[in-house]
Amino acid sequence: MSSITVQTEQGYRTAIQIRNHTVFADELIQDGGTDTAPTPMEIMLGTVGACIAVTTKAYAQRKGWPLDRVWVELDMERINREDYPAYTGDAAFIHEIREHIRFEGDLTDEQKQRLLAIAGKCPVHRTLENPVFFASNLVEAQPQAEGE
Repeated sequence: MSSITVQTEQGYRTAIQIRNHTVFADELIQDGGTDTAPTPMEIMLGTVGACIAVTTKAYAQRKGWPLDRVWVELDMERINREDYPAYTGDAAFIHEIREHIRFEGDLTDEQKQRLLAIAGKCPVHRTLENPVFFASNLVEAQPQAEGE
């Protein structure tokens, strides 16, 4: 995967450079932003939904199934560990992502159930479900030459 660069602009607004595409992120006004773009968490949820849509559409195409459209609505809630009885780990909070998925097309119930199972196997889903480790490195600013 190619590198992605993120740079702050004005206030909390950031420019995310992905290959030859620029995506913007910001924070809500009540959180100190200017609300000129989605928040990073909104972008993350949108990425999950996009991955589900693309993965299930590709699977249906390979199978020759008549999937016309995939519709995904997502929301997320941060829950205290003690308020989530199904969790037995050490994290202080649980983040529950709720997916509401609709497959449009002349599909059987069995095909829809298989697509729902495939939705949970999209690469972004798998990344978020499994341990993720961050390797952070501080990079010092390069001194600018005169005239730049």
